[in-house]
Amino acid sequence: MNNFSDYFENVKTKKHWEKIQINRRAGVVIPLFSIYSDKSYGIGDFYDLKQIIKWCNQTGISIIQLLPLNDVGSDFSPYNSVSSFALDPMYISIKDLKGVNYELFKPKLKELKKKFKNGNLFLDYEIKSEKIKLLREIFSGSYIQGQNKFIKFKKQNKYWLDDYVIFKVLRDIHDVPDWERWDDNIRLRDENELAQIYKDNENQIEFYKWVQWQLCEQLSYIKKFANENSVLLIGDIPFLVSRDSADVWSHQNYFRLNLSSGAPPDMYLSLGQRWGMPPYIWENVEADKFSYIKEKIKYASKFYNLYRIDHFVGVFRIWSIDNSVPEEMGGLQGSFVPQDENIWEAHGRKIIDKMLEIEDIMPCAEDLGTVPDCSYRVLEEYGIPGIDVQRWKRDWNNTYNFIHPDEYRINSVATLSTHDSSSFIGWWKEEAGTADEELFRRLCYTKNIIGEQYLEITDLLFNKSHPSETRLLWKDEINSIEKLLKILKLSREECYDIILLYLESFNEKNKFIEFLGNENYQEVSTGFQKTALGKTLKSNSIFAINLFNEWLSLYEDFLNIFFNKNFRFNYPGIRNNSNWKMVIPVNVDSLQYLSINKTIKQMIEESGRNVNE
Repeated sequence: MNNFSDYFENVKTKKHWEKIQINRRAGVVIPLFSIYSDKSYGIGDFYDLKQIIKWCNQTGISIIQLLPLNDVGSDFSPYNSVSSFALDPMYISIKDLKGVNYELFKPKLKELKKKFKNGNLFLDYEIKSEKIKLLREIFSGSYIQGQNKFIKFKKQNKYWLDDYVIFKVLRDIHDVPDWERWDDNIRLRDENELAQIYKDNENQIEFYKWVQWQLCEQLSYIKKFANENSVLLIGDIPFLVSRDSADVWSHQNYFRLNLSSGAPPDMYLSLGQRWGMPPYIWENVEADKFSYIKEKIKYASKFYNLYRIDHFVGVFRIWSIDNSVPEEMGGLQGSFVPQDENIWEAHGRKIIDKMLEIEDIMPCAEDLGTVPDCSYRVLEEYGIPGIDVQRWKRDWNNTYNFIHPDEYRINSVATLSTHDSSSFIGWWKEEAGTADEELFRRLCYTKNIIGEQYLEITDLLFNKSHPSETRLLWKDEINSIEKLLKILKLSREECYDIILLYLESFNEKNKFIEFLGNENYQEVSTGFQKTALGKTLKSNSIFAINLFNEWLSLYEDFLNIFFNKNFRFNYPGIRNNSNWKMVIPVNVDSLQYLSINKTIKQMIEESGRNVNE
């Protein structure tokens, strides 16, 4: 292992590391919407995290990474929030509201519990509107004016709070929630008009502020509880924000409203991605001294010890698609903004330096996808952890073998999978050793391999028995580039891109088994899961943080559930009925009784990541 102290004591984030201490840690990723307890109502709430924290303390896990908790829009994607400051009311613990006599609302809560039963495989997001409805009733019946903490909260958060609450009221008033379709005087923020609306809806505005105060009090308490139990919290702060958000409406000059951000095509997503969030006009953000960025991080520091910048590579440049391009084209017809590669590094450094002015919270980076070289240099120099996903840590320039964990970046988070990927067992079952069918079809199309010829070639190259409809499993006998070229009837020069796809995916399972240490694994098992998890723990990375369901897959009953359901939280670039709705089938109140807890603790102790030892 490298000398961690020598490295992290000589980076630009030295002061930030001193706040959290330089320790190799193991962690867990929790999408709060995916958990439940006996006390929660249809969805995980902030106080359910107490049980997760206790479980972490029991197993030696010392970091909890939370997916974004910001107020979300109609698609309920945590990465498409209507505010990058405000927390979502659906996560509030109604039993723990400040200044409220809980006993008065017991009958209402019983009705809520009956309607939204815990333990379903998929989340019913109607719980959000029902919780808000009940909160309105509580506010009207028991709210007491003049609570000092509430008054202080409103003063301290004026930067974002006033715009957010009036935005929420305007969405309630208008039949059309999309602010870009509102009347010009509201859309363009006429001061007199907004002042009148504020006056006419004072009670409703006060309600939305009260809810945000209650949420702030609760999540601040959870951070305090976690830290007292030697657990750090990582908050996920999306780099981008929804087009239909209070942020964009109130700071329209900060955003390129004619463009949509996304990602270019890759071997996993043949059409790339189109997210819909507008890219920044950084000149205007800078003209305001980056106050928007700094205030966002400052507010997050109330709740988290560290923050993860989703799509970190966007600080250097971001893939942008004109809004006139048909949505079915995904991210195909886009370009990077800025376009000049020579300014990317300086551009990113300027933004990161401003982020680091907030010293109470440590940054981490999600640096996946198409990553510019400057990103790796900057992260190493600054000491900001990126993310090293086991299945993607390969020697992409030579053998395409999996990289030994000792070669992972010291400034990284090692992990089996992400919330945007398949689970480890899902990858092994359906993706390992395969090529994306749509990508292969498109590459063949560029070489005029279509129709019957395309069908004939796929029959010769790929195994029909593979369970996935979107992945193509290479036949074992296609064990050389020469055999591939013979079937394609093309030269190397004519199909370099297909050769690259072949090299990246052929024989992938055998390469991974060799990476694990030539273990005799062909089928999924808890032993297989344990060995793969163990590799992340023994890596050179400062942190090893895995999804909650990956840890639970050490238990055979859970492993079978996750295997059969192809458990995953999100299919990026695809709209379906399961994204952001998957519920982990375990009551968090029972975590302390799991037989795998001793196994997890032993694994963490053996890897040197138990900070309490």
